[in-house]
Amino acid sequence: MRLIPSLALLLTLIAPAALADELYQIEMILIRQNLEQPFQSQPAPEDWAKGAKPVSADQERTPSLNEMTAKLEASGNYTVLLHKAWQQTLSDQPSLVSITAGQEQFGQFPVEGTLSFTLKRFTDVQAQFWVNQFDNNGVVSASERLNQTSQTKNGQLNFLDAGHLALLLKVTSFAASKREAPPQNLDQ
Repeated sequence: MRLIPSLALLLTLIAPAALADELYQIEMILIRQNLEQPFQSQPAPEDWAKGAKPVSADQERTPSLNEMTAKLEASGNYTVLLHKAWQQTLSDQPSLVSITAGQEQFGQFPVEGTLSFTLKRFTDVQAQFWVNQFDNNGVVSASERLNQTSQTKNGQLNFLDAGHLALLLKVTSFAASKREAPPQNLDQ
């Protein structure tokens, strides 16, 4: 009979850790603010994605902010450089993903970057992106860089401003949206 109380104690210690990882949908829009003066920075290092997992095709989802990207482009004040949505699990341990767009040349992409997510009261985000220009030999000749941190609240669209480049980011918990969903009346 001593086994049952010990088992109950063990389950209560393990359960919070097992519930800590939640599935989230992440959507990002990397934009160039055309009215801002471009700022050239050092090119991305060769190991720009060190330790990051690329977002795989099976993680990708259909973006929901297409109307917003269309409005940004139509205004003439912004150029959408990258718009991507995916799902991944997040926890209180940092999760680092790499994101690219365009044709790879010698390990570099026209748009490349990493996003780190850590769950706390809010989601801590570290964003680092480079927008590269290549010379005729396929070597990076110039780069623009965004390096920003932010705390995001579940389901809210956040704007990370780095002057010439900016990032719109939305992190939404699937579990929270189910918990917050109003009850459906099936009698109607």
